Amino acid sequence: MAVDGNWNLTMTTPMGERKATLSLTSTGGTLTGTQGADGNSTDIFDGTVNGDSVAWKVSITNPMPLTLEFSGQVSGDGISGEMGIGPMGSFPFTGTRA
Repeated sequence: MAVDGNWNLTMTTPMGERKATLSLTSTGGTLTGTQGADGNSTDIFDGTVNGDSVAWKVSITNPMPLTLEFSGQVSGDGISGEMGIGPMGSFPFTGTRA
């Protein structure tokens, strides 16, 4: 699938730009993998893939405990979309294949 592989993400957040790494594997309509930032890595969950559309969630503890909800589109070696940060709203993210 077009989504499988390693990605370098840039997320726009209320605290400024944040960088993250993302490793994705698709099986049918299910998306699994890991996401890491600031030396920490965690498994993604509730991941789905439908064609070039992807969605997943990740729980973080730094800078505060939150569940981030990602939804986006893969286009060639690029990925982009929205990252939901609970009550803080949604913010854009972009990424390139690593």
